[in-house]
Amino acid sequence: MSIKLENVVLASPEQMEFIIQGMRNPMNSWEKSDTCFSDESCVNCYDNQRDLCDKDSFFRKDEKLGSNDHSLMQRLSNADTEHRKYMRMMPVYVRITAPLYWWKEFDTYKVGTVANSCSTMHKIAEKEFTLEDFSTEHLISDESIPTRIYSAKDMMETTIKNLNMFRELYLKTRDKTYWWQMIQLLPSNYNQTRNVMLNYEVLANIYRQRKNHKLDEWREVCKWIESLPYNELITVDSREAIKEELRKEIWKHMALLNTLKYIQIS
Repeated sequence: MSIKLENVVLASPEQMEFIIQGMRNPMNSWEKSDTCFSDESCVNCYDNQRDLCDKDSFFRKDEKLGSNDHSLMQRLSNADTEHRKYMRMMPVYVRITAPLYWWKEFDTYKVGTVANSCSTMHKIAEKEFTLEDFSTEHLISDESIPTRIYSAKDMMETTIKNLNMFRELYLKTRDKTYWWQMIQLLPSNYNQTRNVMLNYEVLANIYRQRKNHKLDEWREVCKWIESLPYNELITVDSREAIKEELRKEIWKHMALLNTLKYIQIS
């Protein structure tokens, strides 16, 4: 196993309504919000039946933001971090099982993250160690190397046998000496599970910094980020987005100039 991401929990409609309201505070532009958060279906909605609805979407039904709100989110996302504070308010909860060597790198993300982990210190002796407890997909076997030396897979299996031997001794004697053998022998490819709270700003930093990382686990995380709702707020390169906005503006002005020239000629 490389990495497992499961039990994803995203912002509720009530949270999204609050986030959008806050996003529009700086310009007092609340009336331009066009995302509907009503519990009522569009078919039964009083305003919709009487053509009084000015909303562009129905959040609970299709989980789509209104075009005005989405456009503002995208423009703020393309700007610097001080302009896209709303992204820090969009929570993402996920249960991650990954090797300790990956968690060591993940722990560099301290701001905007919270994690509850399964305790190695308290629970290391609770169950027998098996090969499935470790990430071993890249370990080579006997067929890959000369037979006169041990393969990496053989050494891993030997380590597991030793861990289980010290586990049995610890369970029989409760002598902390044997507990220390498990703690200090435990390889960094041991898989640990944590329930993690992140936000869209943290994920944007992760995606930008890790999408081409040499570790498979980081590339898998970035693929998972690409599957999240409104992942374009995270994955779009702000520099390219700004260039695209400029291109659109240039084309718009060129079209206007051509129209004016045509009017003058006629």
